[in-house]
Amino acid sequence: MNRLSGKIIVVVGGATGFGLACTKRFSEEGATVVIAGRRADLANSVAKEFDGLGVQWDVTDFQQGENVVSEIMAKYGKIDGAINFAGYDDTSLISEMTPEHLEPMVNVQFNGAIYFLRYMCNAMVKGGGGSAILCSSLTAQSPAIGRVGYAGSKAGLEYVAKIAAVEYGNDQVRVNCIAPHVIETDMTAEAFTEENRLAIEAVRLQTPAKRMGHVDDVANCALYLVSDESNYVNGETIRIDGGAHTQKLPSDWDYAFLSIVRPDLGEHPRAAMPEWYQGEIDLSAEDE
Repeated sequence: MNRLSGKIIVVVGGATGFGLACTKRFSEEGATVVIAGRRADLANSVAKEFDGLGVQWDVTDFQQGENVVSEIMAKYGKIDGAINFAGYDDTSLISEMTPEHLEPMVNVQFNGAIYFLRYMCNAMVKGGGGSAILCSSLTAQSPAIGRVGYAGSKAGLEYVAKIAAVEYGNDQVRVNCIAPHVIETDMTAEAFTEENRLAIEAVRLQTPAKRMGHVDDVANCALYLVSDESNYVNGETIRIDGGAHTQKLPSDWDYAFLSIVRPDLGEHPRAAMPEWYQGEIDLSAEDE
């Protein structure tokens, strides 16, 4: 028996990357999938492939969320589950941060996710319960340089999931978070180019599973969380990282060492002596 038969599941960002993998998996398990995204034409075209519904939803647009719920309820009469993948990755050091960089990032990654919960969970309450999922990141738990806007927002979502679990739990609406490691998607494609082979290999070697993740790994975990099999799991963050959280993210030293033992992987900007250490060496030389 299909695990999601008869369920209406909303996937924000369901036309690409993690979201598309979830759309496929949920559909295979019998769900009717509503694909939501900023690009209405893309959402509609992909939804047709799965006999679902495509809707336009920029999660930062508060009013648009109300319109989305009205459209879904008019067509299907309920929402049983929802998962939010809206977001983008950008980097900036705190010392170089500007409002132009930070505010759009926080608006999408954090504010938009809360609006998503408001609309989806409220609709599920009316239907007698359901499951909402937020998407965090391993970088929210393993600090990385330049990720303050992205990872800081993601870390906030893990706590938001706990608060939402308390607020909606009595209405049988569960709210959980998933935290994937770096996995190849349209958003992370640049990290998986030929020029970054050394960086990806450094990450792989720091992962106990000794492999990079796949979008299907995320979809399988999301399937568990939207299905009734997880009906006593609430306020949780599940890492999808092959055990990488038990280690550290690769450091400059890891890159430097790997560049020595694997010169075939090419060069990488971080595979060099850190400037701060070069400074220490220079100071030591002056003392002598």
